[in-house]
Amino acid sequence: MKRIRVLLTALFVISALTASAQADKITGKWYTIEETGARKSLVKIYKASDGTYEGVIEKLLTGDPNRRCVNCTGADKDKPIQGMKIIKGLKPDGQKLSGGTILDPANGKVYNCTITFDQKSRKLKLRGSLDKTGLLGRTQIWEPAGLVN
Repeated sequence: MKRIRVLLTALFVISALTASAQADKITGKWYTIEETGARKSLVKIYKASDGTYEGVIEKLLTGDPNRRCVNCTGADKDKPIQGMKIIKGLKPDGQKLSGGTILDPANGKVYNCTITFDQKSRKLKLRGSLDKTGLLGRTQIWEPAGLVN
């Protein structure tokens, strides 16, 4: 019985460390990429004080850098896109961050969000979806800005 308890504790610690390590690879600065392959914006993903993960647009790389979110609703309506928090409430979930949302400032819509770090390409796979399972949506690939863990 004691061995089982020790084994379960060890498995719990290992899984927690693995999830934390994966989340650490996702934090940092990332370029969002247009369908043409051009860099669209620079987003910083970080761990918030409540333990969730958030993302802020630090810089717009195309169009008017002073443009506002005219299609947004609520508190984001007509706010500057640069400096806007677009990723909210993500939590570690195994090898990914999930359970939060992402705002698309182009259309003002909020989508369910899941982010995974692709070890091979060293890029992020960000899935925005209409449903919580991720079936109805699309995936974007974000490139690292500078060094990534």
